Formats: sequence, C-alpha cells, structure tokens
Amino acid sequence: MKTINPYKYPSAVVVGNGDFPQGSLALEVLDHAQTIVVCDGAANAYIPTGRPFDMIIGDGDSILPELKSRYSSRIIISSCQETNDQTKAVSYLAEQGIKEIAIVGATGKRDDHTLGNISLLMEYFKQGITACIYTDHGIFMPTLGDTIITTQPGQQISIFNFGCKVLSAEGLKYPIRPFESWWQGTLNEATASQCTFKADGAYLIYWAL
Repeated sequence: MKTINPYKYPSAVVVGNGDFPQGSLALEVLDHAQTIVVCDGAANAYIPTGRPFDMIIGDGDSILPELKSRYSSRIIISSCQETNDQTKAVSYLAEQGIKEIAIVGATGKRDDHTLGNISLLMEYFKQGITACIYTDHGIFMPTLGDTIITTQPGQQISIFNFGCKVLSAEGLKYPIRPFESWWQGTLNEATASQCTFKADGAYLIYWAL
C-alpha cells in the first residue's frame, strides 16, 4: 500500500495560463522547484516575477512578441491542436524522464479550461505520469488502488471516482463508495492525520487548504 503526502511536492513544475498563484503553498511549490516549464501564455505573467524557468512551451499564439523574441532559445512551439499547452508541457517533462509533476496556474480565468485541466490529471496518470494541481485553495492528486493519504483532522476532502467498483475509506467523517456522480464524493472531512483507502481502480483526491 502506497502513502501519499501532498505537502511533499514534486521538484518539477508546470506553470499554466490560468490565474497566477497567490496562495502560500502554491508559491512554495513553485519557488522550490528544480525544473520549471511555463506554458506560453503564462509566460506573460510569470517572467515579470523574476523567477527562473527552463523552457516555455505551447502553440506560440499567446506569448507577447517581445518575450517570444527575447527567449527564442528557450521556447518550444508545437502547433498541435489535439492537446493543450498544459499537456504539451507535461509531455515534455515526461520525455525527459520526469514522471512526478506539480502544476500551478491551471485554474481560474475560464471555467471550461479549469475543468479540462483537472480532468487531464487522470489522462496523464494512465500514461504513468503522476501530475498534481496546486491551487490557492487546494490540491488535486490522482491515485490507484489501496492508498494512505496524509491529512489534518477537520480538513475537507473530496473523492472523485474514475472507474472503481470497490471504494471505501477509514479516517473520513462520512462513508464513501464507488460513486457514480462526481458531486457525491465532495465535502467529506478527515477525522485523523491519515486516511486509508481501499480501491480497485483509479480515483482523484482533493485536499482543501
């Protein structure tokens, strides 16, 4: 059985073109990263912060022309419309052998993009990539099978089922099951410093901050 602690974040970070993070945890994830890949539209807000980055990746239609010219040696342009810029950045890191990735700036601005970016975590997971999204309000992380997670008593926890036929937990206020609808697994609460899940498939966990 694996143990997940969402506060021990990955060293590689993708910066998306949603709202630039303001929360302390998301900024800590970003500022302690060893590898940073910025989606091209996000570069407009990210570069003025003075933080370092390794690459800018995207279809090149959102980054300001002056930034595109100045950092041309560190830009990868992919015109493929079958994937969004977040996926292009995650795929780039996976090609470098990095399979544990944090994503910030994935939410906000547009609700449809927010939902799409969160749902993509499960698509990456199928490819052997564990990507988690850190927002100003919480953490999304996929997992598979029996898992122990780190929590805080009273912390709000939500569970989204992605195909489990068996799904239960100890350490939550309310019992869970293999929910058919996403809303059914929301607004649970941790009762201890750990929660143990029993499952036969994949599911997405959300920790509220």
